[in-house]
Amino acid sequence: MADKRDYYEVLGVSKNADDAELKKAYRALAKKYHPDMNPGDKDAEAKFKEATEAYGILSDPEKRKLYDQYGHAAFDPASGGAGAGSGFDGFDFSNFSGFGGSSGGMGDIFGDIFGDLFGGGGTRTSSRSNGPQKGASLRARVHITFMEAINGCRKDLDITLKDECKKCGGSGVKPGSSEETCSKCNGSGQVTYTQKTMLGIMRNVSVCPDCGGRGKIIKEKCPDCRGTGYTSSKQRISVDIPAGIDDGQSIRIRGKGEPGRNGGERGDLLVEVQISAHNLFERDGMNIYSIHYITFPQAVLGGEVRIPTVHGDVLYNVKAGTQTNTRIRLKNKGVPSIQNPDTKGDHYVTLIVEVPTKLSGDAKEALRAYDALAGNSLGGDGDEKKGKKKKSLKERMKETLRND
Repeated sequence: MADKRDYYEVLGVSKNADDAELKKAYRALAKKYHPDMNPGDKDAEAKFKEATEAYGILSDPEKRKLYDQYGHAAFDPASGGAGAGSGFDGFDFSNFSGFGGSSGGMGDIFGDIFGDLFGGGGTRTSSRSNGPQKGASLRARVHITFMEAINGCRKDLDITLKDECKKCGGSGVKPGSSEETCSKCNGSGQVTYTQKTMLGIMRNVSVCPDCGGRGKIIKEKCPDCRGTGYTSSKQRISVDIPAGIDDGQSIRIRGKGEPGRNGGERGDLLVEVQISAHNLFERDGMNIYSIHYITFPQAVLGGEVRIPTVHGDVLYNVKAGTQTNTRIRLKNKGVPSIQNPDTKGDHYVTLIVEVPTKLSGDAKEALRAYDALAGNSLGGDGDEKKGKKKKSLKERMKETLRND
């Protein structure tokens, strides 16, 4: 018993979890690992049984009490545990995959947990496998530019689509021949496996591996589709990409996926959008961010500057005395909403004061003259003199306190 995982750990809940938390945790694990959802996956089957065993113990108040007191040894006959023989030994899981079954015990648990997993309670019948089924979804990817995402665009995709075989009408059977009833499942589309485990007798019902759940076997296959019932062809599809779409979002095009089975509707095509970066703008949701450089005179004196946005240039009046790294907000100049294109985010611009690296002689003299008028220490003879800036009142007070 030492290699068994803690039941609470198996379900991913705390030891104080109530019945609702236990059921929610088990429901998620059971849906994920159920054998019908993972045909042939032994690891998933083992995890499903482990979760079922854990839930069967913890959902029973008496068994949970024993488990909390003695651990796994409570249900190990070899250990002489207090709960030995009160686990699942001898329990008939005949309704294990039907999810309906007898009242009380695990039958009710399965009926409650899995009632909606396969479309309702009661034993699953072959009509589920042989009835109309919607085709699987296809996935594709399209690359667009930053500005195409802002304004919306139309893109053409070349994809391979399946269509019903014209020769056999989608049956997959060679014209003139017919299907035969599957001998492995006798036409039910399902096979049942029964095995004895520490939980008792467990019966699993899964899709027939020979006929794939159809209940029929094709002996003579259609030469055009080789028994699949479908032929493939490349098609060009136009995709309308809405303004404001974000990177990684997908567009659903209905009826452009895999064909359905037994008269079911076609699946959908999911087109994932990937957006390239922009050299000026960055996006966060519906907001745009950028940097704009202004000159030293513009920062000091203020004035009108032209700022690029995704909706065109905007004239903005910079305030006199603007400091570098000042952030301004341009309302409604961001990304449009997919639901309502008239609603837009904002554009946030960080203003950076640009310091020139090359100046003419006249420009240097003018800058020195400005510095002198401002009360600073640059001389006018072409050389920078080492001077000291005037100390602020706060700095002088600190020096006075230190001297005292």
